[in-house]
Amino acid sequence: MRKTPNSELARISVDEFKRKQKTPIVIVLDNVRSGLNVGGIFRTSDAFLIEKIYLCGICAPPDHKEVRKSALGATQSVDWERKESTLEVVQALKKQSYKIATIEQTDESIALNKFNFPTQQKLAIVFGHEVDGVSQDVVNISDFCIELPQFGTKHSLNVAVSAGIVIWDLYWKTLNQSDRLD
Repeated sequence: MRKTPNSELARISVDEFKRKQKTPIVIVLDNVRSGLNVGGIFRTSDAFLIEKIYLCGICAPPDHKEVRKSALGATQSVDWERKESTLEVVQALKKQSYKIATIEQTDESIALNKFNFPTQQKLAIVFGHEVDGVSQDVVNISDFCIELPQFGTKHSLNVAVSAGIVIWDLYWKTLNQSDRLD
């Protein structure tokens, strides 16, 4: 077995990324305080051709040193927009026919492994603050709440880790994007 060098990875340019068909998902970050987490979510979004990221509330902007450090340039490829209110962003997305899936532990959460989303619809996924999660106002207007089943003592994953798991799962399983492999 030989490790694949970067020169053989067939990476596309930012311009090629911008022209590619995107996965019909937008990410909404509700007051994610760590720039490192925001940057990690940008990298995952780049990897799976996510349409756009909304940075709401206290989220660090792409020019923040921690975001730059962990995004490794993904802030140049993935479209993003900064907004003050997560609730207003989610309300606007609903008016644009997006279904809202909040990643949160609630009394009506659907386990990620049991969540199936119709591919003909657009999806917005909301991830929340590292300690407080997604605001209750946003949970209240969500179409779905998805929970990542956990079995240890914490029942809490890092938000960037959660985003990686959820985006990967929805890209491959729920959205059935296997035809995107070249």
